[in-house]
Amino acid sequence: MKVTPLSIPDVLLIEPDVFSDERGFFFESFNQSVFEKAIHRNIHFVQDNHSKSMKGVLRGLHYQIPPHAQGKLVRVIQGEVFDVAVDLRQSSPTFGKWVGETLSEKNKKQLWIPEGFAHGFLTLSDTAEFLYKTTDFYFKDHERAIYWDDETLNIKWPITNPSLSNKDINATFFNKADYFN
Repeated sequence: MKVTPLSIPDVLLIEPDVFSDERGFFFESFNQSVFEKAIHRNIHFVQDNHSKSMKGVLRGLHYQIPPHAQGKLVRVIQGEVFDVAVDLRQSSPTFGKWVGETLSEKNKKQLWIPEGFAHGFLTLSDTAEFLYKTTDFYFKDHERAIYWDDETLNIKWPITNPSLSNKDINATFFNKADYFN
């Protein structure tokens, strides 16, 4: 497994060792001890989520505030997405910055997005199935959303008119969002 810190060093790109031949492939998608060694802390995942989205669907930018902040380990099992994490930690030198990576069934890359970040993705393929593990359960009262096209963040999404949920249409702008200390 190759682990690469991105331009926001706490967000990690994880590339598993994939063993392929004419029969197909095998890879270890998660190993607790290897993962904890890579991120230099103990993690306890409590929930797995699975979504399917059509081309042009943008989900995010979502997060949960303390005491139910969520770290996420995300990957795509079918299709392709552009995945984004935004640093909401006011004490961080990368506060308000974002990183984006293309995740797909072909490249099998994963992102570790720790607590303190908003997360979203855009479906690039006809459909995409997205899996992610979370470090805390879903709590509706602690859920927040930041508007995907916020000018302050200036995220370079590869689309101009995505399909959005009502929650994402009515999201908060970055300058009015709940941040992390």
